[in-house]
Amino acid sequence: MDFLPITFLAALSTGIATSCLLLAIFQLMELISIEKDALKEEEAKRLPLLLKIFMPFTGNVLFLVRNPVFDGMRTQTQDLILMAGYDQSVSADQFLAIRILSCIMGIFFMILGFITGHPMGAMLMGLMFFIYPNVWLKGTVKRRHLEILKALPNVLDLLTLSVEAGKDFLTALRDILSRRKMDALGEELGRTFQEIQLGKPRQKALKELAQRVQQSDLTSVLNAIIQADELGVSIGQLLRIQGDQLRNKRFSRAEKLANEAPVKILFPVIIFIFPAVIVILMAPIIMQAMKTLVK
Repeated sequence: MDFLPITFLAALSTGIATSCLLLAIFQLMELISIEKDALKEEEAKRLPLLLKIFMPFTGNVLFLVRNPVFDGMRTQTQDLILMAGYDQSVSADQFLAIRILSCIMGIFFMILGFITGHPMGAMLMGLMFFIYPNVWLKGTVKRRHLEILKALPNVLDLLTLSVEAGKDFLTALRDILSRRKMDALGEELGRTFQEIQLGKPRQKALKELAQRVQQSDLTSVLNAIIQADELGVSIGQLLRIQGDQLRNKRFSRAEKLANEAPVKILFPVIIFIFPAVIVILMAPIIMQAMKTLVK
């Protein structure tokens, strides 16, 4: 009889603990869902106006882009969307549907322009609708890669200092993310950090980050970190070496751009500046010669 109260209390405690655990899990899942919804809304706000206009009508042409003929284009588009950071707000099928709708709109404006007697404006407007979605997506990827390239050396330096001070990699990454403005690199690292916190193995999360971003410098750094984990090498020393290599590459890239600048400037100088200089120099001579001939 004495064991009954103890058994009852143990069962009650187990039930309360299980309920609290389930409640915490549900709250965490709800928080993650809210964060994902907020991320989708934030990304949707960054979409250009043309894509926002076409987005509600993509369902009408999705049956076209789901044809196996578009499989290769769909894979390429999905990679570009991942690199651009819009995978939470637009799918590859939706973007291909937007491209089809944009082409239809371009054809409409071309026909309208020819009917109204403005063929040149019609051609320009049609060309803009044809190429704009793809040009925007590739331009976004290029700008995002450049932003990551600029931010990566500084982030590596901060990670190196934190790891060498005794912090583990995840703690150092969390501290940097909490103090850093949310740029492209911060968004990707924050997403990876959340995945690791939710139980995904660190090596797998880093590999997915490299596959998602596909930026060569970031990929080399992540591969080095993964290899260091596998071999048990000190991450602090590795990060310092990677940071030095990135700085050297950045200086080399800057020198290359500086050496290319005179060649790039040459064509505008010849086309726009030389004619004006020749006119300024030759005009007085020509006028003097004309006066002499008149006399």
